[in-house]
Amino acid sequence: MAAQRSLRPPAVEAVLVAVRAVLDAPREHGVLAATARTVVAEERAQLRDGGHPRSVDSLAAEVVGRLGAADRAWSAGLTPVINATGVVIHTNLGRAPWPRAAIEAARVAAADPLLLELDRATGRRGHRYRAAEALLVELTGAEDALVTNNNAAAVALAVGLAGRGGGVAVSRGELLEIGGGVRIPEIVRRAGARLVEVGTTNRTRAADFEAPLADRRARLVLRVHRSNFRQEGFTEDPDPAALAELAHAHGAVVVDDLGSGALLDAASVGLAHEPTPSERLAAGADIVTFSGDKLVGGPQAGLVVGRADLIARLRRDPLARAMRPDKATLAAVAATLGLYAAGRATTEIPVWRMLATPVDELRARAMSLASAVGSRDGVTVADLRSTVGGGSLPGETLESVGLAVRVGSADRLLGRLRTGEAAVIGRIEDGAVVLDLRTVDPARDDELAAALRSALRSANGGG
Repeated sequence: MAAQRSLRPPAVEAVLVAVRAVLDAPREHGVLAATARTVVAEERAQLRDGGHPRSVDSLAAEVVGRLGAADRAWSAGLTPVINATGVVIHTNLGRAPWPRAAIEAARVAAADPLLLELDRATGRRGHRYRAAEALLVELTGAEDALVTNNNAAAVALAVGLAGRGGGVAVSRGELLEIGGGVRIPEIVRRAGARLVEVGTTNRTRAADFEAPLADRRARLVLRVHRSNFRQEGFTEDPDPAALAELAHAHGAVVVDDLGSGALLDAASVGLAHEPTPSERLAAGADIVTFSGDKLVGGPQAGLVVGRADLIARLRRDPLARAMRPDKATLAAVAATLGLYAAGRATTEIPVWRMLATPVDELRARAMSLASAVGSRDGVTVADLRSTVGGGSLPGETLESVGLAVRVGSADRLLGRLRTGEAAVIGRIEDGAVVLDLRTVDPARDDELAAALRSALRSANGGG
């Protein structure tokens, strides 16, 4: 025991020399030294407890291994997947996949310094990069626009136009939860305003706003589009134009939160019509807010359009700085909006490309996939229904086609697909694993076929 206690681990510097000899890339000395000290301290403790001594090379390998684990840790939750769920805007899978133009714009913005707030002609500080806002003005007909980091931020800023303690009139049928446990009444209160409830849960008319507007209990009317649920039956909503006219007659501001937003007519791809920012501005809204990462199909952002004087007030709000996006997001939003302006949205924005894909094209891909998987019992081409998801167009579905797989346990097969080399996320329907092709990028069909073959071999005891 005395001999064991006399053992000493190698010096930290000796371990560092061995580490530097095998590193594949330079590392900062502080990180190397801290990791080496930790490994040597653990070796010292093991020797005190009677453990066998390790060589300098062995300890160096331990240090390198820990550094490699740190390299991999950042991407632990960022595993790319094949979305075969049939949910176009899947919140758990990151919502809208970006257009290639947006990815490249963000890469360029992130890689190098750029003229974000510098006037190229004068060399002096100028307006912050305004390309995205200029495109919003062009696409919606608004007087001005502002981009925030998400739509909840946009709504909170807009509600602040009521002023500290000012009343915000909202229909009881629109006091909804927008996701993540965030509720409209809480946003109003956190903005420093006072909630004034109007009408009933199922029926509210423009006339119901008359009293709070007339006696100045409300300085702002907030309309909230029910983009994530649907009311049916004995219901009534105030006409947007009539409500705006009444509010303006009493000097109040009208803010219209569209939530998911849509710059194209959803009816053109077989879905129910979704109100657009242009329509709500034309109906008299002073400010319209909507998301950049839902039906717009770009990065997460809050998009605000409307009256120039009100947008200017929002831009001067001290909270606007806390809510503004970074340069990469601004560049990606601008690139996404540029595809709308160029008439290329349905072919180059993934969300709209998925929504617009003809059923015959999906069926041809499904047949090709079934053939690629091989003649296996239980794998068939299936007619399906896809959903929009992401708190957009609730209850609306699109005709789709994919594969239905009935082999052993559906839960087990779904798990094998999810944990395979190419992670595939599907769904279970009527006891079968369903892979809906509307939400699968055609460029990944070969990967999907290989993943399914591998999962089926495993299910049949082939490894």
